[in-house]
Amino acid sequence: MKSSLRERFERLGPVEVVAPGQSGSRAVVTLHLDPTAKAIKSVSVVRLLVESGMTMLTAKRAVEKAMETGQATFVVPSLGDADGFATVAADCGFTAKAVAARPVDVAALRAELKLTQEQFALTYGIDIETLRNWEQGKRHPDRAAEAYLRVIERMPEAARMAQEDELRTRRDDKYNEFT
Repeated sequence: MKSSLRERFERLGPVEVVAPGQSGSRAVVTLHLDPTAKAIKSVSVVRLLVESGMTMLTAKRAVEKAMETGQATFVVPSLGDADGFATVAADCGFTAKAVAARPVDVAALRAELKLTQEQFALTYGIDIETLRNWEQGKRHPDRAAEAYLRVIERMPEAARMAQEDELRTRRDDKYNEFT
């Protein structure tokens, strides 16, 4: 006699239905596996994500990705209490961080770095007219540019160094071509 899947699960113990959350805002979150955690409670994190509006399968895959690679970024459909979410994630062995969606004040960033518009544009590979339009409010950076501006804001030296190439290396290669 065949039994239903639910009946087979009920034999293992009580089956609990987790209701997805309905209140809160959409947020992009990154879960980082905490290497110092004493125990990883993956099922509890999956439950937290389902309660925040994710499907069970999507939540399971996100947690598996975080455990496999050390981090996973995904959309949480209805993040209500961000601090509570982070606390529960921490109790389960994960650090939860929101992916920034706030705009960067380009003029203030440039002033903080003590660069002229031309210096800022040349240093970080941004078109000078584009920079002027951003600062004057005529245009707004797209999502990729906003992400790059946040990198400049948090790690200006690393962003500057990423734009630079060694001149010697190129010259040596060019001379080697002719010899």
